[in-house]
Parts: sequence; structure tokens; C-alpha cells
Amino acid sequence: IELVARQLRDIVPEADILIGHGQMPEDQLERVMLDFTEGRADVLVCTTIIESGLDIPNVNTIIINNADRFGLAQLYQLRGRVGRGAARAYAYLLYEKHRALSEVAQKRLQTIFEATELGAGFQIALRDLEIRGAGNLLGAEQSGQIGTVGFDLYVKLLADAVEGLKALAKGEPPPPSTIQPPVVIDLPLQAFIPESYVGDINLRLSLYQRMASAEALDADQDLDREFNDRFGPPPSPVRNLLYIVKARVLAKRAGVASVTREDGAGGRPILSLRTTEGHDFRQQLSLTARGDLERADGVSIGHNQLRIDLDAAGANWRETLLQALEAAAGEPVPA
Repeated sequence: IELVARQLRDIVPEADILIGHGQMPEDQLERVMLDFTEGRADVLVCTTIIESGLDIPNVNTIIINNADRFGLAQLYQLRGRVGRGAARAYAYLLYEKHRALSEVAQKRLQTIFEATELGAGFQIALRDLEIRGAGNLLGAEQSGQIGTVGFDLYVKLLADAVEGLKALAKGEPPPPSTIQPPVVIDLPLQAFIPESYVGDINLRLSLYQRMASAEALDADQDLDREFNDRFGPPPSPVRNLLYIVKARVLAKRAGVASVTREDGAGGRPILSLRTTEGHDFRQQLSLTARGDLERADGVSIGHNQLRIDLDAAGANWRETLLQALEAAAGEPVPA
């Protein structure tokens, strides 16, 4: 730390530089911190002793040397030492130019770089959990495989395993898994968020994640209002995404495993809806709904498969698909 301070004095001789670290006598360290807090010095060269418990609103810049050697929580706490006042703050995370970063270090630095919004601490904690591994909650291991499946699925898998062990302890068979496979939606639509519409890549990823996890019947409408409020009228690819959100929510409620485009007889384009195990279109559809669908152009209904001939349905295929999913789900869709 003394070496770094000397180098800084050589580079910026006009700056008043103080040094602070945990091995200093308590009264000397207190004087150093007090002098810096009251503005009698320009630069404080210190260890991670400032990680917590220090509030200096007039400090607006922190430089973290060898940032790749710190943990994610440490980096977040250190970065939080600046920007506590009205002035805009800057945090510079440095690492050796000629040393290759490990994959974990890269993930840590990227996470800190992305977490700039208010309340990012919770997301930092989740990301840290995924990077390090959640460990074996029922044993002594301190690292796990959460990063390979994601936090949400990991928790569900863990809950399933615990319920199975409880049942076995009682001499009962394990209950069926509560984890449902994701619905596969593959439609002939261009569906994405253009960079020209939402410029920030992290925000786009966040919106994609919310769309993928949507479960409410009116989720597409809520997202549509949010898009309009924040970014203006959605372009066609975003409207297609919202349509897919609605289709996926309905398909999940209807017990439909997949909605995919396939080639039918003679190469005609077909939309094929296949049910999950235990579901039957002919049993799920009411007589009225089944009659309405069979009168629509290009629709054929089987027990485990419903097909829509895209050429026969023409421009109405999107409405026909939602009509079939809504009828199979047995729930009215919000207008």
C-alpha cells in the first residue's frame, strides 16, 4: 500500500494523499479517516477496511485495484462507498493487463458492470449464488450446480427432492413432480425486441425473461401497456412477441406441450398443437367450441393433436390458434 501511495505521489505531486489500513494504531487510523472525511486530503489509499460503515458523501470516485481478486459482494460494497451524495460518482475496476481473467472473475466483473439500477443488491445476491453455487443444503458441501439450471428451477428441483424424501420416510411412494416442462412455441413470426426500440441490452434481456416467465392471462396486456409507456408504440416484432406470450400462457393452461409449424401432406404448412400426457382435445373442448373450430377453415381435431392448415386458414390463422387454445383451456381471455 505504501508503494501504491508513492506511485500516486509521483504521478500527481500536487495531491494530498493519506494511507489507511487495519494494521495501523486505532487512534492514527481514526485521525486519517477524520482528515479525509473533512476534506483535508484529496486521495485515500486504503485496504478493504472501507468496505462497510463509512459514509463520505463528498467522495465521488473509487478505484479498485486488482478487482478480479475480490468477491462479488465485496465489489458491490466497495462500489457503494461512492455516490452517496448529490454528485455523480464513478467506480473504476482495474485488473492486470497481461493476466488472463478466470471465467468466474469475468462473470463477477460483468455482473457489477450490469447492476447499475437502484435496488440491484438482490440481483447481485442471486447472481453471486449462481456463480458460486448454492451448495448442498442438507450436507456439508459449499458449492453446487445451480449455475447449470438457474436459481428458480434449482429451488423447484430441491423442493421436489425434499417432498420425495419425506414420502419415502413415511413408507409412501414419492408424489409426482410439480415441475412442468416448458411449452414449445414455434410460429412463423418474426418476434424479437429491436435494438432501435430498446437500446440497452440488459434491459432487453430482462424483458425477454419476464415474457418467458409470464403466467397471468392478461400478462401480454400488462406488457403492452408498459412498452407503450416506456418506449412508445411497439413495432411489429414486439407485437408478435406479445402474441406469443398470450399463446404460451393459454397453451400451458390447456395442457398443450407444443405449438409448432410442420410440413403436412404435399408440403402444405401446418400448425400442430400436441397435448401433454393425460390431456385430450376432444374431451376438453365443449361441443359448441368444437363445432365452431371445425367450421373454421383448415382446422382438424384429434384426441392428442389439433392441426391448423395455414394456407386454408389464411390471414385468420392467428385468431384461430388463440380460439383453439382458449377453448381447450376453458377460460375466457381478457379482451
